[in-house]
Amino acid sequence: LHEIIERIWIKYNPPRELFTIAIPVAVALLVVLAAFLMGYTIHTTEKQQATTTSAKEQALQAYLAQVNAENGNATGTVASAIPSAPAAPTMGLDEVMVFALIIAILPYSIDITLQKRSTRKKEELYTEFLFKLSELMRGGLDPIKAVKELSKTDLGVLTPHIRVAATSMTFGKSFEEAMKAMSASLHSELITRYTMLVVQASYSGGSVADLILKASEDMRSIISIEREKEGNLHQYVMIFYFAQAIIIFIVYILTTSLLPFVQQLGATQMFGKTDIGDIDFARGFFHMIILNSIFGGLIIGKISEGEARYGLKHVVVLVAVGYIACALFILPPPVTQIGPKVNITVVSGDQQEGVQSLPLVNPIVFQLTDTAGNPVNSTSVTFNIVPGGLVNPVSDISNNNGQVQTKVILGNVSGTYFITATANGNSAKATANAASGGG
Repeated sequence: LHEIIERIWIKYNPPRELFTIAIPVAVALLVVLAAFLMGYTIHTTEKQQATTTSAKEQALQAYLAQVNAENGNATGTVASAIPSAPAAPTMGLDEVMVFALIIAILPYSIDITLQKRSTRKKEELYTEFLFKLSELMRGGLDPIKAVKELSKTDLGVLTPHIRVAATSMTFGKSFEEAMKAMSASLHSELITRYTMLVVQASYSGGSVADLILKASEDMRSIISIEREKEGNLHQYVMIFYFAQAIIIFIVYILTTSLLPFVQQLGATQMFGKTDIGDIDFARGFFHMIILNSIFGGLIIGKISEGEARYGLKHVVVLVAVGYIACALFILPPPVTQIGPKVNITVVSGDQQEGVQSLPLVNPIVFQLTDTAGNPVNSTSVTFNIVPGGLVNPVSDISNNNGQVQTKVILGNVSGTYFITATANGNSAKATANAASGGG
């Protein structure tokens, strides 16, 4: 396999960017496309209510409600005993796009980081090469013989490049041609600049060795200054990371302390048309943190290393940490079917009449049964009410009879409210009608 790879590399000489940019981006796009075809959708800041039913389900519920009314509701309400549709994918397309982003930029960010470290190492060794070259020339050797002597020594990653230069001089190339070819193979602007200086020095009069020694010292000083500058800017990198951590912490406090109360406001209008209770603030904060990570990482690269592309490694770190923090502390846990399938029916409390902003007289009781009709106990059930209002408790565990109940406070608008109980991926809902307080 190694031999085959070498043959392909020598014959076709594929560009480095093919493996660090083109292939990763193509894989990332395929991941997003596959997720889209599997039914994943972007989760927006507008809540997707799991209680939405089709027209057929609504017609069936209306029919069952009429039957219950004719039978005096003696056997308990079953109008809401329709199991919900299969649970949607637990991860949104926006979250898949986060993974795709990391896949797309991680190889290139690693490659350019390693390239920069390699270039810096070559530049440091090149100062040593110039120093030794000046010493050999002080000993009476001309530049060509000095390079040939240095090709026999060990100068780390520069050794093969120096040997190629020495060999080319042996076969008739001039000192200038060989040195320019060597500097081009090292891919460093700093090395190219000082190589040209050495070449010009070789044609000048006076002490060429002293000029090359001066170039070596000057180049070493520039490298030292660059390293000191990066060290001084390191504190700003830490400030950016610390600021991102503060943002995540503030969002966590908001989602756990303040927003649970805000989201219960239900029909309170924002910007004249949107109900606050219908806004998924956690999802919006997630998008904000990811976007801040992307642009923050690029800014770090521009400030600390002079080019935004060197900030891609910071983008990967910030996006990964931001996503993990959101998944653990900010985004709600995915609703998946855990445990056996259960059927949920409304035992009592359905179709109550109440007054807006006031509690219903009776709690709403739900019954959990398995496929054989036996009660299901010790199962977690969560409650929800739309378009607003409060449920207490918001979750409960079914008792030995398979029953759970919740008390309801209606929202501040008149109309029909839907109270939903969800367990193991299935849902059932009861309704309540709210009259205005003045009526």
